[in-house]
Amino acid sequence: MTGFAPSKPSKPIVLTILGTRPEVIKLAPVIRQLDLYPDELTSVVVSTGQHRDLIRPMVELFKIRVNHHLECMTAGQPLSRLLARCLESLDTIIAEIKPDLILVQGDTTTALAGAQAAFHRGIPVGHVEAGLRTNNPMAPFPEEMNRRLVSRLTNWHFAPTRRNVENLLDEGVEPGTIFHTGNPIVDALQYIGLVGAPTPALRGVLEQTSGYRRITLTTHRRESFGDVLEGNLRVIREFIDANPEYCVVFPVHPNPVVRQATKDIFDAHPRLVCCDPMTYPDFVTLMGESCLLVSDSGGIQEEAPSLRKPVIVMREQTERPEAVESGFAMLAPTPDDLREALRRFALGSALPDCDNPFGAGDAGQQIVFAIRDQILRTRPVADEVFA
Repeated sequence: MTGFAPSKPSKPIVLTILGTRPEVIKLAPVIRQLDLYPDELTSVVVSTGQHRDLIRPMVELFKIRVNHHLECMTAGQPLSRLLARCLESLDTIIAEIKPDLILVQGDTTTALAGAQAAFHRGIPVGHVEAGLRTNNPMAPFPEEMNRRLVSRLTNWHFAPTRRNVENLLDEGVEPGTIFHTGNPIVDALQYIGLVGAPTPALRGVLEQTSGYRRITLTTHRRESFGDVLEGNLRVIREFIDANPEYCVVFPVHPNPVVRQATKDIFDAHPRLVCCDPMTYPDFVTLMGESCLLVSDSGGIQEEAPSLRKPVIVMREQTERPEAVESGFAMLAPTPDDLREALRRFALGSALPDCDNPFGAGDAGQQIVFAIRDQILRTRPVADEVFA
């Protein structure tokens, strides 16, 4: 562990916990807004290191100052061991800093550990991206259960959409603790549009696929491994074989299961372009240069409406039904469904003319307004909490 332990100031401390690439992307707009008020509060950022190598360039991209780096991830460890290591390390940090509010994001092991550690120490929790539900505890796994458990430990819920607010109300959450803020992914995409420039690697991919209608593909969900993953990849190859005007760009997830299936099915096809995972600005640029996104990712379902791109979601259920209802997303839970979705896309359809269901790009500001104006005004004295 490295970093510093600030002496306890009179102004409140907001401790933000992150550990994965999606957490950095969605918490960066909040952290940047917190840093605008140094005379009113102290912002401290802790990384668990859950995605240690993946988050380093993201931290640099968004110019985030991480005060404490924890080394909670070891190769091959199960989720339960990661959770235990995060809990133990975070408890030490929380006891040392004595924050007045702890912020976690989403549905990761880091988020669950942060909320649990805060609860053990009696520190209020603010949950960014609260209220997402598939209502199937095993899909996605373990994220759906993680987010449900975090909600039970949360004092202040920052819900991206009206549906997310309704989900929380249906579960008995007090209305006065819920804030409808929009999703900070929209803020992050707007920031990327200002600072991102293609790397030589992406320029090479764009040149290689110039003249084709690009489809961006991502897939990595555990529940798809095996027959579903392999079936989806075969359907995509089948579509590319039958439609010579299209190509696929696939930044392949490092998981060896995904890499082996990709090698077996996509190998040596000139219009199935596989590459290493991209920087976030490169990936945003690639999506913008594509005509279609195909993915089992959660975040891409939010990015697609923000970039005004259609997306086929290779999942049975989604915690982001707003993307489907807006007309930007279509669910394809099986390879046969994917085949039909690709066929329908190739026939042509107009994009919906509607507002972004995930907000206007001011979620970070809305969250920090709530923290400053409503939450920290009624804060308990942290020294008393730790007495």
